[in-house]
Amino acid sequence: MPAQTWVEPVVLTGSRVRMEPLRDEHFAGLCAVAFDAPVWRWTIMAEQDEAGLRRWVDTALANAEAGTERPFATIDVETGQVIGSSRYMSIAPEHKRLEIGWTWIGTAWQRSGRNREAKLLQLTHAFETLDANRVEFKTHSHNVRSRTALRGIGATFEGVHRSHSIMADGSIRDSAWFSVIHPEWPEVKRHIQELLDR
Repeated sequence: MPAQTWVEPVVLTGSRVRMEPLRDEHFAGLCAVAFDAPVWRWTIMAEQDEAGLRRWVDTALANAEAGTERPFATIDVETGQVIGSSRYMSIAPEHKRLEIGWTWIGTAWQRSGRNREAKLLQLTHAFETLDANRVEFKTHSHNVRSRTALRGIGATFEGVHRSHSIMADGSIRDSAWFSVIHPEWPEVKRHIQELLDR
């Protein structure tokens, strides 16, 4: 099956962060911010070490090469430092639908507006360049901070998919799903920009 070409690698630049296509050269920078346990608390991966992060990056790069995902390194504009990652995934060109997922940011940059701006950049590209019908997000149903943040940017909670994934410790994860759809985008964009301007 040929790789999808709807979502191609792209650099997205804001005032706080720049989203660059993930490359092997970003690995050292990711290592500098990835090993705080809270970063991975609610993901299907366990707390990371260098070998685990290497596997995570290698998988992301392989998926990028196959065209099934478009992973980003999140770069702090002011310092040029790698501070996290995100990606377009679950890409369905035939339905003009994709997911923004595998989003994480080093603890020192949380609550700084950088992750919020990264979401704005990714959503803007999805709706205004790709003309997406739908962008979706999912998170562990117990991840109150993530659920609050997604509601905070204006995404709509759609429900919980029960027994959706298996966590690294073997426990079963229920996943909360959120989305933004094309008709909602202008208001969501205005709202996120207002939050960033505060």
